[in-house]
Amino acid sequence: MITIPETDLVVHPLCLGSNIFGSNADEAQSHDVLDAYSAHAGNFIDTADVYNQWVEGHVGGESETIIGSWMRSRANRATMVIATKVSKMDRRPGLSAANIFAACEESLNRLQSDYIDLYYSHEDDATVPMEETLAAYGQLIAQGKVRYIAASNFLPERLRLAMKISEENYLPAYCAVQDLYNLVDRTTYENGMAQVVAEFGISNIPFYGIARGFLSGKYRPGVTEVDSKRAAGAREYATEKGFAIIAAMDEISRAHNDAPLAAIALGWLRAQPTVSVPIASARTVTQLNEIIQVIELTSEEIEKLNRVST
Repeated sequence: MITIPETDLVVHPLCLGSNIFGSNADEAQSHDVLDAYSAHAGNFIDTADVYNQWVEGHVGGESETIIGSWMRSRANRATMVIATKVSKMDRRPGLSAANIFAACEESLNRLQSDYIDLYYSHEDDATVPMEETLAAYGQLIAQGKVRYIAASNFLPERLRLAMKISEENYLPAYCAVQDLYNLVDRTTYENGMAQVVAEFGISNIPFYGIARGFLSGKYRPGVTEVDSKRAAGAREYATEKGFAIIAAMDEISRAHNDAPLAAIALGWLRAQPTVSVPIASARTVTQLNEIIQVIELTSEEIEKLNRVST
C-alpha cells in the first residue's frame, strides 16, 4: 500500500479509473470489475460528476451512481478511498463557491456517502478568485464532507499561484494533481508541472496511464482492428516511437515472466519521482487482472524505457 504525500490516505498502488462505468461498461459489468479490484485489496477509485455526460442519453453522474450502488450493496464505504471531481459538468460548471457546494451535495447523494476522500478541481476556472474556491473547500472540509482537495488540468503557473494563496491565507492546499502522463505522452507533464509538483512536495496521480489502451500491447504494426471503443484515441500513438516503446516493453515483459505490458507501463509510472499512484481503467475482469499486477522494474529497465520514450 502507498500513502499519498501530504495526506493520510493509504491506498492500493493502482487507482481504478471509472470513466467507462455507465458507458462502455454497464452497471453489472462495472460491479464485476469493482469486485475483482476489491478482491485484490484495491481500495482507491477515481470518478467525476461529469462521467458520462458525453454519451448520448446520459446527463453525467452515471459513474458515481454505479460506484455508490456498489458500495452500498457491499457495505464497504469505510474501506474505500473515493476521489471525484467538480467544474466540468454541463449543469455544474466552474469553481464558484455556490457551484462547489451544490456539486458536492449531488456527488455525495450519487455516491451514497457522507464524505469524499479526495475532491478535485477538474479544471481551472480563471473567472473565480482562487480565494473563493479554496475557502469553499475549507468549509466542506470543516463540515466533514471532504477530506482532501486536489487539482486536475491546471497550468503549472496556476497551480503555483493556488499553493501560494493557500499558504498566505491559511486556506486548504491542493495535495495532488491529476494530469496526463504516460510513456508515450511525457512532454506535457514533464515540461513544467512536474517541477511545481516536486517544489511543493505533492504528487501526480496521472490519468491515461496506459495511453487509452495503446500500452496494453493490443496495437501493433499492421493491426487494423482492435476490440475497443477507445481504439480511435489509442491509434494516435501508433507511430514509430510508439511501436519502439512497445518493443522495449516486450523485452522487459519477458524478463518478468511475460507480465502484461499494461503492468509494465504502470510500473514505469510508479518509478517516476513525482508520481504516487497511477490511474487505469478496465471494462472487464480480464483487463483488470492485467493492470492490477504491480511490477517493480530494475533501474536498467527504467532507463531503457526512458531512452526509448524521450
